[in-house]
Amino acid sequence: MLCLLPVCGFGMDRLSALSMLETGNDDRAVGSAGEISRFQVKKAEWRTVTNSANYSDYETARKVMIQLMDKRIHAFEDHFGRKPTDFEFYALWNAPSQALNGHVSRTVAARCERFANLCERDRKIMQMANAR
Repeated sequence: MLCLLPVCGFGMDRLSALSMLETGNDDRAVGSAGEISRFQVKKAEWRTVTNSANYSDYETARKVMIQLMDKRIHAFEDHFGRKPTDFEFYALWNAPSQALNGHVSRTVAARCERFANLCERDRKIMQMANAR
């Protein structure tokens, strides 16, 4: 789980960035394909982690997301022998099979770039704040 912790800086971590990009931190969001929670988890995946139907509870959603990503990150590390970049992290969330085969579609890549740019921006803000 340490792979998910602060990576972006200035109080921003990958979980926060993911929540912001997926739903604007809306705990009650439901996606067009029925994805639930601020992280937009498919119900079938949600149920592999918990039987709770409390999709709008931040802590439950956070735990579900961490458990799902922990498995994906371990698979990525086993396959590539390293931790995922911010770009790859989002690909693992949004399109895990594409991330693991190393070929991400243009649509997914555009989302990954937005995520990576958000993380990089916040890293730079943190560096500037620390330099003062």
